[in-house]
Amino acid sequence: MNLYCCMIDLKQDAKALGFAAALEAWMTHLHSHGTIGHWRLCRRKLNLAADAYGDFLLEIEVADLSQLDRAFRLTGTHDETTTVLHERVHAQIAHARFALYRPFPDAERAERMSLV
Repeated sequence: MNLYCCMIDLKQDAKALGFAAALEAWMTHLHSHGTIGHWRLCRRKLNLAADAYGDFLLEIEVADLSQLDRAFRLTGTHDETTTVLHERVHAQIAHARFALYRPFPDAERAERMSLV
């Protein structure tokens, strides 16, 4: 399992609940195509965060990098439903920062360490 994280700040005129609804529709679409696993959206509480952190944190689980690649390829298709759902989310975002995390120590590392 890999964790794709997005720290998100919305545009000034975007509404948080509207963004959350659009994101749920988009994530449901990706999940229904098997391109992502579980996901969750969190919002900063009491404005407690350093400047580097966004107002929202989106965490998306993917089994491996090939699943993440399929999600990106689906996003790039010219399917009307995919395009509309994607645009509804991204039209509301002012800034987004991304990271990809993996469990640690992972199975491969643990196996190599046992050989030492």
